[in-house]
Amino acid sequence: MELRHLRYFVAVGEDEHYGRAAQRLRVAQPALSSQIQDLERELGFQLFDRLPRGVRLSAAGKVFLEDCRRILQDVNEAVIHAERAARGVTGTLRLGFTESASWHGVVPDSLREFRRTHPEAELQLSPLISIDQLEAVRSGRLDAGFVYVPPSDAQIAEVFVATHEVVLAVPRKHPVSRLKTLRLRDLTETDFVWFSRRRHPANYDRLLRECSRGGLTNPRIVQEVIDQATMLSLVSCGLGVAFVTDATRWRCPKEVVLRRVDDLRMPLTVSCIWRKDNESPLLTSFLEHVRNLAGAPGSTAKRPYPKNC
Repeated sequence: MELRHLRYFVAVGEDEHYGRAAQRLRVAQPALSSQIQDLERELGFQLFDRLPRGVRLSAAGKVFLEDCRRILQDVNEAVIHAERAARGVTGTLRLGFTESASWHGVVPDSLREFRRTHPEAELQLSPLISIDQLEAVRSGRLDAGFVYVPPSDAQIAEVFVATHEVVLAVPRKHPVSRLKTLRLRDLTETDFVWFSRRRHPANYDRLLRECSRGGLTNPRIVQEVIDQATMLSLVSCGLGVAFVTDATRWRCPKEVVLRRVDDLRMPLTVSCIWRKDNESPLLTSFLEHVRNLAGAPGSTAKRPYPKNC
């Protein structure tokens, strides 16, 4: 049994006349009659009662007609859905992101643009640290991710999104907040809230090296945390100061100020990464939004040092 048998049967069943059904289907009437007979032989029962003029659906034929209509409708919808998926209109796009990169700029703007242009697509978002995103993209669990540590991997492609600078988050009433100029050596007796090395080993080691060059050889770390939102919360409680990215200006509590440290230069790049062999039309469309936004005037691709917030 093939789909054409069902289409032929539905046409004859709706018209209850071989001649009119043949005209509608644009096939020869004898061929149509032969196809219906083949279908009846395969089913093992009669679909029509033959009359002197035309045919009439049998009891079994009436039941079969309703089911065939539904099957053909499902097939038509399946073709439409597949065609829309092939054009990147529907389907699922799985994206990862670091929380701080999503607060402002290209990352949230690209998500907003994708949702505007692909309202029928499913967008699955996963907040993950950069290392976990890289592994998820490599394994195919994510289509793309926004990371702070661009990979050195021949399988992975990337597009530069933004540059953030490392600044110091300080409780508003802390003595450090009143210094006109701030250098790393001024922080030798200061308590720090620090990020965990297990979560960001490369940036952890890099920051320690930069601090050591400026005379802050052994930062007094009183608490380690896993994300910048927690760091800002603890700083606002007066637990200590913390090095954070200037992206935190968009989530800076009122009890916290962000200070530039004059001798600390540690730019952190944000990139969108994906597997080079990922041919998803949805991914292609999303990356177009990312590239357009990253190159647009006023984007976060080049960001000045923040003022105190």
